[in-house]
Amino acid sequence: MTVTFTERGTGRPVLLLHGGAGPASVVAFAERFAAEHPVRVITPTHPGFDGTVRPDGVESIRDLATVYKGLLDDLGLEDVAVVGNSIGGWIAAELAILGSPRISTLVIVDGVGIEVEGHPVADFFGLSFAEIAAASYYDPTGRVIDPSTMPEAARRNMAGNRETLRLYAGGMVDPTLLARLQAVQKPALVVWGDSDRIADPGYGRAFAAAIPGAAFVLLERTGHLPQLERPDALLGPLWSFIG
Repeated sequence: MTVTFTERGTGRPVLLLHGGAGPASVVAFAERFAAEHPVRVITPTHPGFDGTVRPDGVESIRDLATVYKGLLDDLGLEDVAVVGNSIGGWIAAELAILGSPRISTLVIVDGVGIEVEGHPVADFFGLSFAEIAAASYYDPTGRVIDPSTMPEAARRNMAGNRETLRLYAGGMVDPTLLARLQAVQKPALVVWGDSDRIADPGYGRAFAAAIPGAAFVLLERTGHLPQLERPDALLGPLWSFIG
């Protein structure tokens, strides 16, 4: 199969995995990360997002993790830091569970995928655009998507991304993942926004507690998408951990 990706910079390889907001949600952060630090940032587009082809048989988060394990093999990368936001964090966790020797560190940024009693993941597909913005940002001012202002092609692309997300992630949890995180044998960092209302900080702490030896960092005045809302706040602990 073909995997679409971009890359920026030179140095330590970083596999940066986007969430349901799509590849555009990590582009500016990838550019800044590569410009400020000696890293080669590789940002794949999950098959089916942004009009890319999703082959038959690639239908779940675990399937995507297998795809990216193969991508690291094909690129011949070593000492890879895997960083994922939202469902990208879920993919990163599954990739770490697969145990690729090419991966050295794992960073989960406001991930989803685990099931935590008392801390449900928001019903993303049942929310309006205004509600999604309110749940995703500390300050949602100016962040609400209005499809009526978008070109037809952009609306089709967004609808396609939404359906692809539904296929891969469904209810945003895998009841088996929490226990399986015990298999992660790489140094891990879990970063969370204190104002994340897609998956709250208690959920994030449970994510970190399930990974042996994982560190947890809480970012102030930050929601579900730190790389968009407060990239400075995210870059600090990220580079301190993998640099």
